[in-house]
Amino acid sequence: MTNARFNNKVAIVTGAGCVGAGWGNGRAIAVRLAEEGAKVFAVDRERERLDETLELAGSVRDAITPWVCDVTSSQSVAAMAQACIDTYGTIDILVNNVGGSAAGGAVELAEETWDLQVDVNLKSVFLTCKHVLPTLLAKGSGAIVNISSTSGMRWTGSAQVAYAATKAGVIQMSRVMAVQHAAQGVRVNSVVPGQLHTPMVETRLARQRTGGDVSALLAQRQKRIPLGFMGDGRDTASAVLFLASDEARFITGTELVVDGGMTARCD
Repeated sequence: MTNARFNNKVAIVTGAGCVGAGWGNGRAIAVRLAEEGAKVFAVDRERERLDETLELAGSVRDAITPWVCDVTSSQSVAAMAQACIDTYGTIDILVNNVGGSAAGGAVELAEETWDLQVDVNLKSVFLTCKHVLPTLLAKGSGAIVNISSTSGMRWTGSAQVAYAATKAGVIQMSRVMAVQHAAQGVRVNSVVPGQLHTPMVETRLARQRTGGDVSALLAQRQKRIPLGFMGDGRDTASAVLFLASDEARFITGTELVVDGGMTARCD
């Protein structure tokens, strides 16, 4: 354990599995929180993905409790929040990491795909906050960190209107909740990852964008990054841990962009 920023803290991390081997955002967040002392309620819709997270957690795997949940279902989310309380006694931190993109603009995107994107990327955040916030407000303390995307702030190389709209919605939802609950001791912020090299790039995005050519997609993405290299899920995790910690006690209602300088470019 590197240090103990989160001793005696309980964190829920949604999307704590991963679509492939390696460090996706949620997997990295869950493991890093555990490494720094938290008890982690790791949530995903597929138990197999959570088992892979536990394997990568190594010596801190006993600090992580896996839980299968459909975060687009209010009933499932309510049961998940109660299960966390039953397991650990409380909730201190909520990290909303569930999300996924679908290519297409308003003309070509199917209405059903739009609805699914809204449910997965935006409604999921609403539901987890709906069912976890009462615990944080009753305690008079807590931190929520919502994972958005640079697609919610700027054009990132392809038309994905539903993903962009929903990730922009995550940012604004976070701001509204931050102001509403600031006086009650609950902080709400967003982390905004950019062109990261996560397992999703190789297992899903390459098929959508470059016909399965992973190298071509990685080259396209890296070209947009002033720092000249792509981060990964561990970089997202570092930003989340800062915002969830007492080091960020005076930070709420804002966004921490993790994109190697891409958003600062005007081209």
